[in-house]
Amino acid sequence: MSVLPPIVFVDGNNVMGSRADGWWRNRAEAARRLVADIAAVACRRGGTWTIVFDGPEPPTLSPAQECLSVIHTGHRRRDGADDRIVELVAVLPDPPAALVYTSDAGLRSRVQALGARVSGARALLNEIVADRSGNEPVQDGSGI
Repeated sequence: MSVLPPIVFVDGNNVMGSRADGWWRNRAEAARRLVADIAAVACRRGGTWTIVFDGPEPPTLSPAQECLSVIHTGHRRRDGADDRIVELVAVLPDPPAALVYTSDAGLRSRVQALGARVSGARALLNEIVADRSGNEPVQDGSGI
């Protein structure tokens, strides 16, 4: 079992957009599914997990669980969630203790400049699949 850093941030829209599950037909439902899937991983793995989405909170989103929090930027401005993740990493007393899940090259560069580790959306989706099956995640070696 891999050991994750104690602080994990997820670029919600980026990870949601990496799934070929029809998320574009109902963004609110796709966000709800993603939060539920990540909550299962977060509760099992431990640490402090935060999922950040662009836009307002969907009315159907389940309340955050003890193992993670969900932030909605309140607006659909491009890169709003990216900016918020950078702000959150920047105020950490130990940014290298943070892991950010995103496949967005711009966000990746910005948080790495602060010292945070980055892993791609596919790595998190592999964690979700492994969690469902009770197996270890498949490491694709790409980091994206």
